[in-house]
Amino acid sequence: MTIKIDNKIVGYTVNKAETTDPDSLPAAEVIQMHEALKRPDKLIGSTYKLKTPEHVSAHALYITINDIVLNEGTNHEIRRPFEVFINSKNMDHFQWIVALTRIMSAVFRKGGDVTFLVEELRSVFDPSGGYWNKGKLQQSLVAEIGDVIEEHLIGIGMLRDPNQDPDTSTAEYIEQKKEEYLAKNDDSVDENSGFPASAKMCKKCSVKATVLMDGCSTCLNCGESKCG
Repeated sequence: MTIKIDNKIVGYTVNKAETTDPDSLPAAEVIQMHEALKRPDKLIGSTYKLKTPEHVSAHALYITINDIVLNEGTNHEIRRPFEVFINSKNMDHFQWIVALTRIMSAVFRKGGDVTFLVEELRSVFDPSGGYWNKGKLQQSLVAEIGDVIEEHLIGIGMLRDPNQDPDTSTAEYIEQKKEEYLAKNDDSVDENSGFPASAKMCKKCSVKATVLMDGCSTCLNCGESKCG
């Protein structure tokens, strides 16, 4: 619509569009893990195969961890473990495995920082002295289950990957030492661990990767050295 102005214009003002103060907006409802949180109809699951030496378990264990997605579709979206199941054809460990999974699931549903479970499981020692699996000394079957829980928590962002060092100089140094050792010594590489077959166990990282270099014991996995 056209408006005709007959009088002289003596001034003007510009009306700005109405803006909403961000501080006046209601805060988004953030859903946290707690015991009263009901199980949704669908959970996101990941299954891990745990194969141990025959004398520990003749059959593999399949560990399934189901996650709940909190605040889906918002900037606060996160995944948190909700329940865990362990299945195996080996019935020798049935009772304590069922008990372990129920306790862990209860801890997951309680919410909060559940990462302590990793160290608690790893602190369980087998009276027989543990076993070697993929080049690493495992203190017990329960401790190896702890490794699987850690892998999952790293995958969903609850734990930081200890092998992901922002400073790559250490990793490059270790790789350089490994190449130097293999070049100077007639030693084969273990197919399972990727380290020299004659390597000894490292007391720091429990990986069979310690070799004698320049008169000093050096771990080709974590870099631990008696010579500093």
